[in-house]
Amino acid sequence: MATILVIDDERLLCDLLQNLLRAHGHEVFTAYNGREGVASFRQRRPRFTLLDLNLPDINGFEVLKEIREIDPQSAVIILTGCATDQLEQQARDLGITDFLIKDLSFDVLIGAVERAMQEPATPADSPAASVGVPLTLREKHSILIVDDESQMREMLTQYLSKQGYHVLSAQDGPAAVLLAERERPHLIVLDINMPGMNGVEVLRKLRAKNYDGGVMVLTGVQDEKLLNEALSLGSIDIVGKPADLERIRLAIEVSLILSKR
Repeated sequence: MATILVIDDERLLCDLLQNLLRAHGHEVFTAYNGREGVASFRQRRPRFTLLDLNLPDINGFEVLKEIREIDPQSAVIILTGCATDQLEQQARDLGITDFLIKDLSFDVLIGAVERAMQEPATPADSPAASVGVPLTLREKHSILIVDDESQMREMLTQYLSKQGYHVLSAQDGPAAVLLAERERPHLIVLDINMPGMNGVEVLRKLRAKNYDGGVMVLTGVQDEKLLNEALSLGSIDIVGKPADLERIRLAIEVSLILSKR
């Protein structure tokens, strides 16, 4: 088990990383700005720090410099959405362990942390220390989108396909059950409010047919009884509509990890 500090102003991402890393047995603390992160680092002395570069008060490089003054040998992994060769080189000159972009899957991030624990002495500028943009598990994952709104199906299909997933879609409950039984997708993104057979009925039929993949509910329904029933049937997450694509992508990443089979 390692003590890990996550410094990022995106609270949703911090919460997701905290839950994922804790599920892997790590002790995880979070900070939402640079000064809070430095103070937490000084107090906690984590084994690893996951650090964003774009913070609201002081930028990630200033945080990294202060961390280096406190502990020159501490492992720091940059996790950022503003990756350039120049920024990466600047970070490596300050002795980071790895430089990752936020568009990577959580599988890759967890793998980077695990590798860093196994190889703590790897220099930051060595070829083995650079992950770059590795092959993720996305290419092996199939996702079934079930929604009666054609625009939603098409948007999610295009977006997730560009992310590297194999995407299937169904416009109603009966089609979803048939497709899921035949294709056995790793994850189903399921709407609740559909004509004829609602999402809960679809999920009930799938469980009766021993479908053991993950299910993430994406819906505008606020009926607590229906949502609780979906959870009781093994839904991993419920994401409310409307939701931006990045929020949906993060929820899918987490759902795939939690539903591994």
